[in-house]
Amino acid sequence: MGGAQSVDRALALLFLIGRQSASGISLSGLVSVSGLNKATVRRQVLALMRAGLVEQDAGTRSYHLGEDAYLLGLLAQGRHGLLSQAMEQVQRLARDTGDAAFISVRRGLHSVCLHREDGAHPIRTYALMPGAHHPLGVGAGSLAMLAALPDAEVEAVIAANQAELTSSFPRLNPETLRMQVVQTRAAGIALNPGLIFEDSWGLGVALHGPDGQLVGAVSIAAVESRMKAPRRAELEQKLRVTARAIEARLTRNQQEKIK
Repeated sequence: MGGAQSVDRALALLFLIGRQSASGISLSGLVSVSGLNKATVRRQVLALMRAGLVEQDAGTRSYHLGEDAYLLGLLAQGRHGLLSQAMEQVQRLARDTGDAAFISVRRGLHSVCLHREDGAHPIRTYALMPGAHHPLGVGAGSLAMLAALPDAEVEAVIAANQAELTSSFPRLNPETLRMQVVQTRAAGIALNPGLIFEDSWGLGVALHGPDGQLVGAVSIAAVESRMKAPRRAELEQKLRVTARAIEARLTRNQQEKIK
């Protein structure tokens, strides 16, 4: 019972912080609203901070939702957002191609994989798993989203991620990413020719909502031998059809809400 009570208290504090995450809430504010004593609140908040669900502003000392709370929110879209609208098409894409299909979204300077649907082909690539996040531009779906941004924003993202790219993805230097953005825009589809993992290739298409705003990307990954011509052209066509179907579903859903 004591353990369950502790979890209940921590979750209650997490919701209180979440409701005031934009402005932040102080320790004394949490004590006042929650009705818990100061020592208990401090202990629970420290546990939430260790889990990445809460962070403290160094200047104001107020508490806000942390990075991993945002990630959990993105993953929850599987039932409540983009993925719920895209799931049927992603499953069909994986089934029709035999390869792995993905839905990803942008998260600031990074992309996050919301879902992976494996096809039936026995040789698979495991380069991208649900919850994985990479600098924007790393991977086919991520590159498709980067290329969909305005030039100034592309440059800002690349500059901000340069240190991480250099340390973790040496084959994707800023100049290479810029070149890939140009190629993606020209082709209307992103190609990752094994630049992250040598035998893992990918294709990606950006997804836009009814208002034209970027909402995510759909992509396919396979071993190199399954991405060679003429099969790659077939995969590109299937991916484009899937992207159009997802966007059409998003538009219908928006229209239904308006009605």
